[in-house]
Amino acid sequence: MHAVVLAGGYATRLWPITKNRPKMFLPIGETTVVDRVLSDLEADDRIEDVYVSTNERFAADFREHLSESGFDKPRLSIEETTEEDEKFGVVGALAQLVEREGIDGEDLLVVAGDNLISFDMGAFIDRFQTHGSTTIAAYDVGSLEKATEYGVVELDGDRVVSFEEKPADPASTLVSIACYAFPAEDIRFEAYLDGDNNPDEPGWFVQWLVENSEVHAYPFEGAWFDIGTPESYLEAVAWELDGESRIADSATVESAEIGGNVHVAEGATVTDSTLERSIVFRNTTISGCELRDSIIDRDTHLENLDLGGALIGAHTKIANGE
Repeated sequence: MHAVVLAGGYATRLWPITKNRPKMFLPIGETTVVDRVLSDLEADDRIEDVYVSTNERFAADFREHLSESGFDKPRLSIEETTEEDEKFGVVGALAQLVEREGIDGEDLLVVAGDNLISFDMGAFIDRFQTHGSTTIAAYDVGSLEKATEYGVVELDGDRVVSFEEKPADPASTLVSIACYAFPAEDIRFEAYLDGDNNPDEPGWFVQWLVENSEVHAYPFEGAWFDIGTPESYLEAVAWELDGESRIADSATVESAEIGGNVHVAEGATVTDSTLERSIVFRNTTISGCELRDSIIDRDTHLENLDLGGALIGAHTKIANGE
């Protein structure tokens, strides 16, 4: 069985934090979003190769990251895009990857590299192998309004009887997340695209499969975060920190009030400041500031500011409100 980790997005809603880095490299506690996924795949003997699907713009970043990671299975598979408007869509990119890497004819696990998922990936693969049919992970978002943003699932037992991508009037709050296992016979991306179907979200492909094949679900409880916005990223960090703060050993914190769900990274300095539910990246200096719900990128210098919901890009200097 092969695996594909989807890591080709440009994360424009998190700019400037992700303008020059893949959002999959954002820290969650002591690791990164994508390394949580890669660690699970590395540990499962049923997974042979892991193809990290990214774009030309971030290829060098991923190449360096993987070379330093210690993982054996991941290899890069690069789609020929450098900007958001050049993207092929996820299904289009998957079709190209399967052809490019010559991996048709074997079962395939596809998972998003920007999702924090609390379930055991091995248990998900167990369920897939039990049924032998396409299996999707499903999560109850608890809100019909939220459900409109995802593929909505209706089940008979654990068999999917209805799947509707981004419905205006969802029938339930159970949604498909970006974790799918396909048997070899269902890797029909080209046939799907030849039918002039939507190439963007993989949910459209799953909806098509439900109408043309058998699909099962793996409902799970616990945590799931689709990290695409500042709010969802801060929520994921808060889940990891569980109300506590995390200050790196090499960070300096003096005369400061550090509240809950605050992460101060390596080499950062925080003095005479108050921080709540915020992230301070490495080698950043915060002095005389009040920060709430904010993300402050690396090598930044902030003085005497009161910020709420701020995203401050790397190498920024703002003093006295200027």
